[in-house]
Amino acid sequence: MKKIILSALFLICITTSCAFSETKVAVVDVQAVVMKSAQVQALKKEQTAKIQELEKWLKKAQAHVGKQKTKEDKEKLLKKYNTDFANKKEAIAKDYQTKIKQIDKSITDTIATEAKAKGYDIVITKGIVVFGGDDITADLQKVVK
Repeated sequence: MKKIILSALFLICITTSCAFSETKVAVVDVQAVVMKSAQVQALKKEQTAKIQELEKWLKKAQAHVGKQKTKEDKEKLLKKYNTDFANKKEAIAKDYQTKIKQIDKSITDTIATEAKAKGYDIVITKGIVVFGGDDITADLQKVVK
């Protein structure tokens, strides 16, 4: 509810400021730009490969545990592999978060740069806008890497 009220107030402010000046407003479907990004596609591919590699490692670990003769050896090795698995999983997640933040910054910077170059004063995400503004999504999809 707060989001709707804030969006409405924001649009009223923009409309009011547009009435008093020549404010140029751009609208961007950020999700469409992100989905078309080569960086995002490469990251998805990289994550898939890392997960497949982790799954292979896990199968080998399970097989190794299964070959142990005593219950004590199995439990000891299982504990070691569980710790290793958690560490590997955490490292993959941290790497992903770092890269996604870099991509987000890159896309945001590109949107700002392109909007400024085209003379826009304000850029609004497409989901908020019902009417008006120049949709620059297609232009950004060509520029974002």
